Amino acid sequence: MVTSTSAPTPATTPSPFRRIVTISLAVIAALVVAFFVFASLYTDFLWFDQLGFESVLLTQWTARVVMFVVGFAGMAVPVWLAIFLAYRLRPVYARLSSQLDRYQEVVEPLRRLAMWGIPVFFGFFAGFAASSQWETAWLWANGTPTSDADPLFGLDTGFYMFAMPFYAGVVGFASATVLISLLVTALVAYLYGSVRIGQGELRISKPARIQLAITAAVYLLVQAASLWLDRYFTMVEQGSRITGPGYAGVNAVIPAQTILSIVAALVAILFFVTAVIGRWRYPLIATALLIVTSLVIGVGYPWAVTTFQVRPNEQALEMDYYQRNVDATRAAYGLDGIEKVPFAAETDAAAGQLRDDADTTASIRLMDPGIIGPTVQQLQQYRAYYGFEDTLDVDRYEVDGETQDTVVAVRELDMDELDADARTWNNTTLVYTHGYGMVAAKGNERTNEGEPVFIEGGIPSSGALSDLEYEPRVYFGENNPEYSIVGAPEGADPVELDYPAGEEGASQTNTTFSGDGGPSVGSFFNRVLYALKFQSEQILFSDYVNEESQILYDRDPLTRVQKAAPYLTLDNDPYPSVVDGRIVWIVDGYTTSATYPYSSQVSLSQAISDSTNPTPNLLIDEINYIRNSVKATVDAYDGSVTLYAWDEEDPVLETWQKIYPNTIKPIDEMSGELMSHVRYPTDLFKVQRAMLGTYHVDNARAFYQRDNAWTTPNDPTSDQQLQPPYYLSMRMPGQDEATFSMFTTFIPDGGTRNVLMGYLAVDSDAGADAGSVREDYGKLTMLEISADTTVPGPGQVQNSFNSDSQIANEMNILTIGASDVSLGNLLTLPVGGGLLYVQPVYVQSTGGTSYPLLRKVLVAFGDQLAFEDTLAEALDELFGGDSGADTGDEDVTPVDPETEQPTEPEPEQPEEPTQPTPPSSDTYEQALADAQTAIEAKKAALEEGDMVAYAEADADLTEAVERLLAFLDDTGAAEEAPAE
Repeated sequence: MVTSTSAPTPATTPSPFRRIVTISLAVIAALVVAFFVFASLYTDFLWFDQLGFESVLLTQWTARVVMFVVGFAGMAVPVWLAIFLAYRLRPVYARLSSQLDRYQEVVEPLRRLAMWGIPVFFGFFAGFAASSQWETAWLWANGTPTSDADPLFGLDTGFYMFAMPFYAGVVGFASATVLISLLVTALVAYLYGSVRIGQGELRISKPARIQLAITAAVYLLVQAASLWLDRYFTMVEQGSRITGPGYAGVNAVIPAQTILSIVAALVAILFFVTAVIGRWRYPLIATALLIVTSLVIGVGYPWAVTTFQVRPNEQALEMDYYQRNVDATRAAYGLDGIEKVPFAAETDAAAGQLRDDADTTASIRLMDPGIIGPTVQQLQQYRAYYGFEDTLDVDRYEVDGETQDTVVAVRELDMDELDADARTWNNTTLVYTHGYGMVAAKGNERTNEGEPVFIEGGIPSSGALSDLEYEPRVYFGENNPEYSIVGAPEGADPVELDYPAGEEGASQTNTTFSGDGGPSVGSFFNRVLYALKFQSEQILFSDYVNEESQILYDRDPLTRVQKAAPYLTLDNDPYPSVVDGRIVWIVDGYTTSATYPYSSQVSLSQAISDSTNPTPNLLIDEINYIRNSVKATVDAYDGSVTLYAWDEEDPVLETWQKIYPNTIKPIDEMSGELMSHVRYPTDLFKVQRAMLGTYHVDNARAFYQRDNAWTTPNDPTSDQQLQPPYYLSMRMPGQDEATFSMFTTFIPDGGTRNVLMGYLAVDSDAGADAGSVREDYGKLTMLEISADTTVPGPGQVQNSFNSDSQIANEMNILTIGASDVSLGNLLTLPVGGGLLYVQPVYVQSTGGTSYPLLRKVLVAFGDQLAFEDTLAEALDELFGGDSGADTGDEDVTPVDPETEQPTEPEPEQPEEPTQPTPPSSDTYEQALADAQTAIEAKKAALEEGDMVAYAEADADLTEAVERLLAFLDDTGAAEEAPAE
């Protein structure tokens, strides 16, 4: 019989060759991925090992692996057991609906895969989640008692900081595990007929009933534990006014949570009973009653207590709880030892009024580190590939036997300014490897031209710091190439550019790094790893990479300290100092917590942001406890990191020291020279002032009334951001001598009144004794301004400066000739029985090569203002002609750099009688006299405010100077002309 239907095509058998190729490619791909993962992990280990903190990395790896295994097993085993039991205990001869039959036909071929795959799937998610929380588990296991008990439950505060977060995590994990197990049990039981729904009824087999009832009972027990734990979480929950439970919390919320926890446990027992007797009615009714009870006593009862009892009698009922919040907050932020000093400020200025405060006025900082960066750049850069930070740092050094406040910076590489043709791999990796030298200028002095007075600078470095014979090379700093390769065998020619000068007329000096600053790339294997890490084949093939080569990367001080101590929150302002013959970066580290009982929280990012520090992005933001527990140093030459336990009584630090043993040195090992450069950290002070706006009061009634709340004023020169605190050597009222301090001011919170309410200063001088901190270091002193006297705040003072007609006229004069005027930091000092404001004024030409120069100083005391060329003149003008103050610019004779009168050159005797002689002395002297007359006319016009006469005198001066320059050019040309 003939048919047109073609015969079925036999299934194509997979080619053995194709199978081998596929498997081989998969294996190769897996090996490549594994090698890249290995390269990343191993190079991390090499970096930590070279730094000497390999134990930190190994601890993290071990903890993550352990927690992953615990999390994986904790989720996968119960889920697998639930699926296994539900399938194993299925009814063998159950009559299934046609729909369930179809489901089973689909599921059955995948049953074995699903039985293992589903637990593994959930296990991986749980393992990764658990590994990310390893720190919580390790803090619980190593928690240190604080010896301070909370006022409600009487538990050690360490329970809240170390144990409570862990217990919450365990309860949450257990709840998720049991709930997933319950769901998969119900699903499997339904698919295999253990649970049948039909004809208006629900039928559950006995094995399924036992499994479901026990699982539900365990889930309710976990919820009971969660409710019990919630009682302790009320201690750190933010309420409408305070953190921690108030009257309603203590008398309604916490009792309700206790009752609900007990009820949930009783309902769980009923489910266990159901597993035995098979009656669902009782546990289901009890579950419904639990829900109703939670609404009544968990929501309704606290609302009723708050509405009908607390609000009408708030002041009487809440005071004890407000006091708990005040006391705990002040303790958690280190504010409980603050000294308050009533201050009746003088506002009238009289002659000699500052004589008793000469040590403070002599240290008034005229060099604003936020403005003079371009000035230092122009005067100390030397080459385009060197640079300085825009905002410099403040430190102090002993100069000529006296402690001198200084503005400091390091000369670092700025590869962005390197000529484009010079940005080869060889140059950026092997040649330009480091910066060179410290630059330091006196904070309270200026030159006649308004420039900083440098005590250290130049290339090679010279000055007061060079007398200490320090290592000037900066391989580790805030600006570096991504990586550099350094080091060479002994006797090899140096290739690293050291500095652009040399002996015997050489254009530069080269050097070879001789420290231990990075992992070795001397072996071929390590070169391969780092070529992969940095995606750079040159590392592998360059002839300059030799057996002694090291690779330097992750060179920023904050990065290095953060990797060495990952538990610290770091201050945003590391600063360089010359210590024991090295440039070191000093970094402040904080331990924090968000679960200190009854302490109010603060946003760390918002608290530390101001006009000098835009709002940072932080991993940990909301905190309610902070300590400056660690001082760290990073060696600028070899990058070595040293951690010192600054607050050895901090329980958080003690706990982390158990987790990372032998990584922190005791303070006893800190040298006296390093101690002399340690200062009170900026970010901690900012957090403390943020809390003191509300918590400067120490009693509950004043806190409740909130009629004396303060805030930090906005920066007068940047009105949308807070004014930063400033470092300054000064003597607070009651102190015997001036000390290095940091200060800030307070104005009323809310409204528009910009008057001073408080003045906060902290003693920032740690002393100079090795291993011993000066007693008064860290002492907070608050001047509470008497309400009987109105003292203008920074914004009001700035407005007075800007609106004063005479000052405005003189400011306009400074802008003549296309110049920009910049107002420096507005300093506030408690001197003369009142508060003195000082603000330097800088002028910068808008021409090509220009930089800010200090030209004037604004001062204010009470409602009296002065605006003079120097601080000494301004204070004398303000205080009756003789302030009695010492300043750093008393001997300065200010000049205008653009119109400075040239000096008359000394006449030179011609070597040959046939050479032309200079112009006649009468003509030359006449031009010189005209220039002098024009200068005096300019000064007179300026004093009288006659701008027309000022412009005419300026034109006369320009014409006279041009004549003088012409005479000088003619003389020079005549001297260079050949003899006839």
